[in-house]
Amino acid sequence: MQSHQASNKPFRFSDSTRTKRESEYLSQLEQRFDSSPFSVVEKLMNFPLYVPRQNLTTFLCKYEIFKRVLGIHGSIVECGTLFGGGLMTFAQLSAIFEPTNHQRRIIGFDTFSGHSTIATQDLGSESVEAHQGGLAIDSFEEISYCTELFDMNRFVGHIPKIELVKGDAEKTIPQYINDNPYLIVSLLYLDFDVYTPTKVALENFVPRLSKGAIIAFDELNLKSWPGETIAVLEKLSLNHLRIERFSFGSTISFAEIG
Repeated sequence: MQSHQASNKPFRFSDSTRTKRESEYLSQLEQRFDSSPFSVVEKLMNFPLYVPRQNLTTFLCKYEIFKRVLGIHGSIVECGTLFGGGLMTFAQLSAIFEPTNHQRRIIGFDTFSGHSTIATQDLGSESVEAHQGGLAIDSFEEISYCTELFDMNRFVGHIPKIELVKGDAEKTIPQYINDNPYLIVSLLYLDFDVYTPTKVALENFVPRLSKGAIIAFDELNLKSWPGETIAVLEKLSLNHLRIERFSFGSTISFAEIG
């Protein structure tokens, strides 16, 4: 895995919305975390002491979305896994709120090598990561190892909860459907950022969303990543969906299948 020290930045990817003050905050936060007198486990047990407010906000948004599908049958599909925080959020919430629901799988799709392709629909992006190989992080082994630790600390731990699917979504998603024809989806979380894999995800997973299921969007109506919105406009009847958001959130939105 690429070392974050090599970039001399606490967070390796650029964010045009982050102020200089926020960047300085991250630098000081990393220094404080490294020099803390607490053990690593003690710091994890008291994570609000260190975790940035923005990441707590994202966690709370996903918690609220998860609650919407708690009584809906089917697995959770995350399209775009990156560091694995979102994937593990849904897995932990499932382990807490429905500890014996072994049929709820948390399935993450990612290349683990960045964007495979950039389509013409993505060319208006303002993000410096909007290029082939953008947002690349080889987190597959780390997430896999953390998944093994997670299974040690939950009920029904002998039945896998998390599944990682590595590769280009244009190929891996249709192949996964072919290999798992029984799949029903309760929550489809779209975070591929770009057009082509988002379109493929919509084509393959939306028919497997039952009434009451949730489709969530990480970049809808976001100028930095126009490809997601374009794919949604092409593949969904947007005026038949009530796109909701949380008052405390920023970019995350979602709709219930009616």
